[in-house]
Amino acid sequence: MQVDRARALAESLLAEPLPRRWAHSRAVGAQAETLGPLLGPDTELLVAAAWLHDIGYAPSIAHTGFHPIDGARYLRNIEQADDVLCRLVAHHSCAVIEAEERGLADKLTTEFAPPPDYLADALLYCDMTTGPSGERLDVEQRLEEIHGRYGDKDVVSRSIRRATPGILAAVKATAEALARARSA
Repeated sequence: MQVDRARALAESLLAEPLPRRWAHSRAVGAQAETLGPLLGPDTELLVAAAWLHDIGYAPSIAHTGFHPIDGARYLRNIEQADDVLCRLVAHHSCAVIEAEERGLADKLTTEFAPPPDYLADALLYCDMTTGPSGERLDVEQRLEEIHGRYGDKDVVSRSIRRATPGILAAVKATAEALARARSA
């Protein structure tokens, strides 16, 4: 899926019913564009995934209540999107951990194999350095924001707590690799 098509699809699904989620998706897409020096020919795929990573929140396609699965299924079944794109959306930002908490891990992993680690890490970097209204945050601020928004006992907070070491490692590795790529 081309970036322009991904952007238009995300806008059509999110802008009106979920303007804050749309603002976040726009900023995650913009952040992904900065990773060109690191990803080279995979940049377009990552940027498309960044635009689309949260479409599963759209009321018109939310079926399971777990947005990574709902978004990936929509892309696969309705849009006939590239397999790796669907896998990136399905597994974005350590989604398998939240799927475990929700009892959906088997569905997630059976339907969508994990994407390549370097692309998953790059998408996680973009998502976890962008706040819910599109503001740029460092990863620690983003994690605090998520916990504050959902509260300690919510499934999202529990999942993020479990995922924090992996999130921190992926963001650090991506930032360091990007710095090396830019200086090369």
